[in-house]
Amino acid sequence: MPLASGASAEAAVASRHPRTIQANNRGERVFVAPLKENGHLARRQMTPLDCFMMIRRICQLLVGLFLYGVAIAMMVQAGIGVSPWDVLTQGIARQTGLPFGLITNLVGLLVLLLWIPIRQRPGLGTLLNVLLIGPSAQFGLWLLPVAHELWEQVALFAGGLALLALATGLYIGARFGPGPRDGLMTGIHRRWGWRLWIVRTSIEVTVLAIGWLLGGNVGVGTVLFALLIGPMVNVTIPLLTVPIAPTVVTDPERVPS
Repeated sequence: MPLASGASAEAAVASRHPRTIQANNRGERVFVAPLKENGHLARRQMTPLDCFMMIRRICQLLVGLFLYGVAIAMMVQAGIGVSPWDVLTQGIARQTGLPFGLITNLVGLLVLLLWIPIRQRPGLGTLLNVLLIGPSAQFGLWLLPVAHELWEQVALFAGGLALLALATGLYIGARFGPGPRDGLMTGIHRRWGWRLWIVRTSIEVTVLAIGWLLGGNVGVGTVLFALLIGPMVNVTIPLLTVPIAPTVVTDPERVPS
């Protein structure tokens, strides 16, 4: 869309936002600026690219959450140890007899409630994380047999770890918000200023200890998960993050200075 206020308005916008007046593919001059998380950028037109990117983000989110649950199931069936949160889930499941997938959902919901005192706001990805990972993990447990041979255990765990890193990149990269567990850690860090590694370590050591006392499976896989998942997602998240589309502003007088 062309700028509504003519050359004088265009000059005013350009003076406040240098190098943002560009020509689109029809030769019209438009104001282009990046989207902001918390701010008003005036009216913008929805383009076919916007629609495509939104569809891509939603599909990427759903695929990522499904694969995340399957990855958890792979590591559980490997039988050589799982992540701290899954140790807790296993322990509760063994003590209560409830399905692993249901416990995953309930733990996610409980963690999400802890966002309230730290004033953390969930996104669509956060809510779908709570709802979908449990069923997909339960599906994976139904589909995959328990590994008994050492080579089977190692292969299944390695495949699950790699798939979980990929799934994390997909669902985080969709930009619909973090999962409840990661959001709790970052929320505490933001709310009280504690160092993120201290918050993460404290929470994960606590849930690991509780899960182990309840009968969860702590093993070499737990150690490998703690050592490797960070570097792996540092590769997949930037690689799979959906880029932020430019914003075409149709009312330059409302663009913040």
